[in-house]
Order: sequence, then structure tokens, then C-alpha cells
Amino acid sequence: MARVEKTSRPPGKGRTTTRSVESDRPLTGQIAVVAGATRGAGRGIARALGEAGATVYCTGRSVRGYLSPYKRPETIDETAEMITSSGGTAVPVRVDHTVESEVEALFARIDRDHGRLDVLVNSIAGEDPMMAQWTSFWKTNLKNGEAVLRQSLLSHIITAKHAALLMIRERRGLIVEVTENDILMAGGNPLTQTVKFALKGLALNMAAELNPHGVAAVAITPGFLRSEAMLEHMGVTEGNWRDAGKKNKNFLESESPLFIGRAVAALAQDGDVLKLSGQLLSSWELSRRYGFKDADGRRPDWGAVKIDFSQLPPSLLELMRTGARTQIEWLNAISKRTKRFLAQLPSTNIRPATRTRR
Repeated sequence: MARVEKTSRPPGKGRTTTRSVESDRPLTGQIAVVAGATRGAGRGIARALGEAGATVYCTGRSVRGYLSPYKRPETIDETAEMITSSGGTAVPVRVDHTVESEVEALFARIDRDHGRLDVLVNSIAGEDPMMAQWTSFWKTNLKNGEAVLRQSLLSHIITAKHAALLMIRERRGLIVEVTENDILMAGGNPLTQTVKFALKGLALNMAAELNPHGVAAVAITPGFLRSEAMLEHMGVTEGNWRDAGKKNKNFLESESPLFIGRAVAALAQDGDVLKLSGQLLSSWELSRRYGFKDADGRRPDWGAVKIDFSQLPPSLLELMRTGARTQIEWLNAISKRTKRFLAQLPSTNIRPATRTRR
């Protein structure tokens, strides 16, 4: 593991827009935490931030000799080694993000060693097997319901809480919530849908509170992600992934985890990122905005591809249509009410009433 150096760069300095970046490592001197850097999107984001020059703390439960309940072989040690082998700086730290004392200790360590925190990415439990069941809510097995919410949602809130304290103090920073889909709905059972929906709302709510402190919060989704688990499911490797396109045409527009990683790295470099705070973003839209490419030089665009739905049963397609129509009606109604509420609020130049003592 490469030695971590303290940065002497003044707080708040060094942010530039992606379009003006000339350095190969524009995030040099910045400190990032990727919570859930073991695999999938989290690993890709950690690698991309390291690629851009940030010192990346790779956290999660899976380390050599102590794998998580997922029973998968990936570890945060491997992620850190991928970063250091390409010339970056990474620090693997085993943290259970559902245990607040461990999270608090992580950020206290970062504060002692660096005195700053520039980026937090919450990618914890994005592929938790407990959320894998696809079924109607009245058929959902709720045996692990509380565990799902603690592992995949409460962990994000705990981690954002302690990261925000450092960022607010220095009046800079970016918090990223990794979720699923660039609309409100997400696939799976009600537990999965609740978690993915809540992460989008979490970024939205945090953005309003963090805005006066110069800190941004966004939610982001990948497209068709070629995570380790997905490659295994499709029976291919990253070297021959296109072969799976014979079974599923949609896979030909898939993206490696590094693609969403470069999306986050681009956001971290954007001096105007506060203008995007609270938004639900996607890897492909940010690629259009900033011009970055995937590891193989492609620019996969899940938002532009004509998705092949032929493998899905008619009942599921009808559910999606009904859900999409209902969502539009819901959003339109909420938009009207929110505009009315905003119009009723007093202007910002009105001073709060002074309380008088009796």
C-alpha cells in the first residue's frame, strides 16, 4: 500500500471544471472516501478517483481472511492495490458502516491525518443478496427486512452524517449516493424499491441542508453495469463480455464500473457542482456533459439505446407501463403543490420575528 501524504493545499482550492482540466491527475491533494469499495460500482468509483489523483480511502467489510456474508472473493485490499498499481494512492480500511462508532472513528482518522474531506461516495450494499428477490409486495419474504434497511439504507445515513461534519467545517465537499435507475422506480421487491427510492430522496434532502455550507449532494445511477456478479451471471469475463450480447442484446450497451467512476471523478472536478446538488444523475448523461469515456474507449449511452424488452413477460411490461404513467401523474401533482408552497414562503429579506419575554 502506498504511503499517504498529508496535503498542504489550502481548503477549497483546486476545484476546476472538467473542460478546463489539463493535468492528468486533477484531483491530486484531495481526499475521498468510497464506502462500499469492495466490488461493483464502488470499486469502479474508487479506481477512477485514484486515477484522477485523489487519495482514496476504500472501506467495506470484506478484507483478506474476513469476507463479508456475500461469500464473494472481492476485497477492499484488492481495490486499493488496483489503485496503487496504476500510480494512485489508496488506503483500505475495514469498516462496518452500520456501526456508527466505526464510521466516526474512520472520519476522525481522516481528520487527524489530512484535516479535510473532499468526496464521500456511498455505494454500500448496492448488490446485497438480501435484495435479490423479485416479487410482489404481498409475497415478499420479510425475514431479513430489518437487516436490509440497516445494511443498505441506514448505513448510508450514518456515513453521510459524519462526512458532512468535516465538509461543513471546511465549506466544501461532495456527497454521492449510488442508486438504481434515473427515474423514481427501481426493480426488485418492496424492500429493494424502498432502499433505491430512499437514496434518491436522501440526496435531495441533504442538498437543501448542505447548500448554505458550500457542500453538494447528488444521487447517481449506472446504466447496465458489468459488475463482477453480473459478468458471472452472464457467463463471461471483462475480456469477452460482448459474447453475452448473443443472449441479451441490451448487454452490448453495458458499461464497466470504471464508467460511473469517471462520472463521479468528473463531478468532483466541477467547480460548479453545487448547481447539480440534489439531482438524480446518470453515468451516461454525465458522459455527454463532461466527455469522459469507458475503459475501452467507448461511450455507452443507456439513455439513448432502444432497449430490447422482448425477454420480459407481458405482465411485467404492463406493470412497468402502469407504474410509469402513475409516476408522471404523481410528479406533476407534486410539482404543482411544491410551486404553490414555494410561492407562499416569505422572501429571503424578511427578518424572523423577535420573541419577547413576558
